[in-house]
Amino acid sequence: MSKLPPYATTGQRVWHYTFLAITALIFFFLIFPIIIIIPLSFNAQDFFTFTPKMLALDPEGFSTKHYADFFGNSDWQNALKNSFQIAPVATLISVTFGTLAAIGLSQSHVPFRGAIMAVLISPMIVPLIISAAGMYFFYSRLGMQGTYIGVVLAHAVLGIPFVIITVTATLVGFDKSLTRAAANMGAGPVRTFFKIQMPLILPGVISGGLFAFITSFDEVVVVLFVGSAGQKTLPWQMFIGMREQISPTILAVATLMVAISIVLLTTLEFLRRRSERLRGMSAS
Repeated sequence: MSKLPPYATTGQRVWHYTFLAITALIFFFLIFPIIIIIPLSFNAQDFFTFTPKMLALDPEGFSTKHYADFFGNSDWQNALKNSFQIAPVATLISVTFGTLAAIGLSQSHVPFRGAIMAVLISPMIVPLIISAAGMYFFYSRLGMQGTYIGVVLAHAVLGIPFVIITVTATLVGFDKSLTRAAANMGAGPVRTFFKIQMPLILPGVISGGLFAFITSFDEVVVVLFVGSAGQKTLPWQMFIGMREQISPTILAVATLMVAISIVLLTTLEFLRRRSERLRGMSAS
């Protein structure tokens, strides 16, 4: 947090602390609903509310039985297995095509770059229900609705915009004279890409891949349209649990997903800072 200079006026000081208060309120508004599920996931009773024993911090009011139910229930484990079978493959496809698209669109001689970029990032702008319905009718005609490949490709489409945006941002500070120098020394385009360009933009590529993975791992709307019972993912199982059998196990699953998201976001922040150091934007 930046400190106010000693010569700051009264108005600047008021605005500074007002801004901090507003930011804290917004942060609390966004984070509190997520944080509240963590202690509830350890509820010893099958309730979605705090019991008197929990409020009194009585050890008998807390239990890990909901986590045990998650790891011991075949429905939850099959859903988790499907998520880890779909998300990594979709991420790999997103990273491959998204990186190539970002590099291509970074070239000044490419015509209609703005229009192409708008089309490629449209999946993150268009309402998800519209994208899901469109994918359903498209894959139905191709005979891919309800198949593993169809779900993977649908998730890859959703992840590609995140890869394009992050890699494009990384390419802004890329020194193109390095690739020209490599070409002058006899290196081909493929060798130049893997030896010169890829190591420098790697933080952006990994960041985009993590965003794509999170998008695929947490997505439920598209898989409801495109997938079948054989591709029931973890968010789909949570959705079913909320509609058909309300079980506190959902809270345990949500807590685990929050923990995974925190780890991934921490990794993203580390990669962002590393990317800034590589581009000379940060001294630390």
